[in-house]
Amino acid sequence: MTEKAPRVPVAMRLRNNFLAGLIICAPIAITIWLTWTFIHWSDSWVRPYIPARWNPESYINFAIPGFGLLIAVVLITIVGFLGKNLIGQSIVRFGESIVHRMPLVRTIYRSVKQIFETVLKEQPNSFKKVGLIEYPGPGLWALVFVATDARGEIASKFNAMGQDMVAVFMPPTPVPTAGFLIFVPREKIVMLDMSPEDAAKFLISGGLVAPEHLPVMRPKPKAVSKVD
Repeated sequence: MTEKAPRVPVAMRLRNNFLAGLIICAPIAITIWLTWTFIHWSDSWVRPYIPARWNPESYINFAIPGFGLLIAVVLITIVGFLGKNLIGQSIVRFGESIVHRMPLVRTIYRSVKQIFETVLKEQPNSFKKVGLIEYPGPGLWALVFVATDARGEIASKFNAMGQDMVAVFMPPTPVPTAGFLIFVPREKIVMLDMSPEDAAKFLISGGLVAPEHLPVMRPKPKAVSKVD
C-alpha cells in the first residue's frame, strides 16, 4: 500500500500562491514604475527648453510622454557624432581645459567622467574574467574579478622573488562597487566560465541569483585499434 501524501493546509497553499504571484508581478511592476519615473524626469528637464512651435503639445490638448526623452537622446547622439571629428574634439578639449582650472568643479567632473567611461565604454583594461581565490583562509573561497598581470615596480619586486602574480579585485556583497585589490599567484586562481555581468548579479543578490552553467561537452576519446 502506498502512503498518501500529506494534505497541505489551505492557508499554506494560499500563501504559496501569493508568494509565487509576487515573484511574477513585483519585477514587472517595479520595472514599469522605474521606466515611467525616468521618462517623466527626463521630460521635466527637457520640455522647458523646447520652443513652442516645435513642441507637439502646443497643438494638441494632451501631453506626449517620452517626447522630451526622445529629444534628449537625439541631441546626445548628435553631440557624440560631432565629438568624434577633429573640430568637435578640439571644442571638447577647450571646454575641459576651462573646467580643469576650477578647483571644485574639476574634481567632480573627473570623477563623473571616469565613472561613465568605465561603465559605458568597452575598454581593453576592463574586467573580463572571473575567478575564485582562497580568502580569508584555506578552504574558504571568495569570488574575484581578474584585473591584469602585475606591472611596473610591483611586477619587478615579485619577479625578483620568483613569483608570477595577478591583480584581482574582490568586491563585497551586496554593493560590489567597493572592495580590495589583491595580488594573487596565478596558480592560486580558479578561473570560472561565468561573465563579469553574471558575477555582479551573483554578488548583489548575496548568492541567491546563481548564473546557469552548461557543462562543456568534451568529445569522447576514440578507441585505438590494436596494431599487430
